[in-house]
Amino acid sequence: MPRDYPRSRRIEDQIQRLLSEILRTKVRDPRLSAVIITAVKVSKDLGVAKVYYSILQAEGDAEPLDDAFKSAVGFLRRSIASELTIRRAPELRFVLDTLGASARSMDQLIAEANRQDNDDSNEPS
Repeated sequence: MPRDYPRSRRIEDQIQRLLSEILRTKVRDPRLSAVIITAVKVSKDLGVAKVYYSILQAEGDAEPLDDAFKSAVGFLRRSIASELTIRRAPELRFVLDTLGASARSMDQLIAEANRQDNDDSNEPS
């Protein structure tokens, strides 16, 4: 019988919580101050963790963030290694989460379609 809450899921939640806390309190790079961790997915062997992040500003550029994460990845990995309950801290790979931007653009399209539909229904026949 499979577990309801597997170990990999617990590790993902713990990494997300730790990275969020570290970014908020310990990282001094101003480029990372507007970043939130949205999700973490670990591989089956717990060797690699894909960390999905989002930018708080609506119109943020991800290019400087890639450089910022590359320079901070060693510090972040060491910081979570001291807190995790696993033998080896996973390699961190940071991925921009574009779901929020996609949702905003979809909302704008729906709102525009509704406005056009309302304008068409208000025209006299």
